[in-house]
Amino acid sequence: MNLKTRDRLNAFLDLPDVPVESATTGPLAGLTLGVKDIFDVKGNLSGWGNPDRLDEAVPAAATAPAVQKLLDAGARFIGKTQTEELAFSMLGQNVHFAHPVNPAAPGRVTGGSSSGSAAAVAGGLADIGTGSDTGGSVRVPASFCGLIGLRTTHGAISLEGTMPLAPSFDTFGWFAKDAEIYERVGEVLLGAAKGKDKTPRLISLPALDELVSGPAEAKAYGRMRNTISNALGPVHAAKQPSFSIDELYWAMRKLQAYEAWMAQGEWISAEGRRIGQGIYDRFAFGRTVSAAEVSEETNRRDAFRKALGDLLGEDGILVLPTVPCVAPLADSSDEEKGAFRERAIRLLCWSGLSGFPQISLPLGSIGTGDGSAPFGISLLGPAMSDMALIRLGRKVLEAAGKA
Repeated sequence: MNLKTRDRLNAFLDLPDVPVESATTGPLAGLTLGVKDIFDVKGNLSGWGNPDRLDEAVPAAATAPAVQKLLDAGARFIGKTQTEELAFSMLGQNVHFAHPVNPAAPGRVTGGSSSGSAAAVAGGLADIGTGSDTGGSVRVPASFCGLIGLRTTHGAISLEGTMPLAPSFDTFGWFAKDAEIYERVGEVLLGAAKGKDKTPRLISLPALDELVSGPAEAKAYGRMRNTISNALGPVHAAKQPSFSIDELYWAMRKLQAYEAWMAQGEWISAEGRRIGQGIYDRFAFGRTVSAAEVSEETNRRDAFRKALGDLLGEDGILVLPTVPCVAPLADSSDEEKGAFRERAIRLLCWSGLSGFPQISLPLGSIGTGDGSAPFGISLLGPAMSDMALIRLGRKVLEAAGKA
């Protein structure tokens, strides 16, 4: 195979080739699969984006069940893909490895932490790329690289055999360019939902729409919303649940960081550990979150989940920007990247805190000084509406001629 020699995108890890069995028939037969390096694949090493973890790793005794389902359906494993260090960042620039290249906007970041899978799929090196989404690690790369990406309902897909980051937020996701392939993967992982989908009741929240970064983004977002309306029906503004954007931001930040420190703090604190400073700081913030804060933010999260669930009901679909803008330039300053991250979390936390599914659709692009770059839009639905979102997304993309 020697895929690494033709991986111009730095998407795959340079690991020894280990044969991985897959079915020769099935709904995914003939499709290639890249697997984010936090999921176990039998006989392969998992480095979690860190060289010390890779040095300590032993070949996996079994494949993560979610990945195994794809193999049993006929997908062919072609390699482990890059992840940002310990999956705790959203830009795609791991300090220990050559950064993956964004094929859709080569001078800009891929997004992360599922950076390698997004680059591999966007660049045509793989048909399917697995990812995880704790704080945005599928939705952000999907928007940046012009891909379909679903953050699934929390708990809907097994994370056995997966590196834990923040367990009450961690979810499985995947990338594809093609909407029909995306739906096939969804049926393998989630099962084909029975019965007819409900006619969607599309809603928007002005406070979220206003988080796009500027006039160009607002114009592109408006065009994408019109495309969704033309395919699915009108979008009506709804009343914001009684939580401020900043309250939800801090609930996400504190609970995610606290859980991350509990999951990985002991390991990253070992003497001599090689950890990027930004990643370490993100984990270390969790060490400062008190038990009282965890209790307070958990109560807030529970109340928010109920309020959003009541707003959506069984048929509501929230239309929102996936992220505030196109991918930042790869050589942006730390301050610019930090500003993006802070604004993006305020959009991304709605799915994370609620546990509800959200799909990013590659509907838009924005002209930039270096060409143009993808810009996604999202549909967020009630718990377990994953397959309905996938089918609605496919309908929108087909109507727009982008499927």
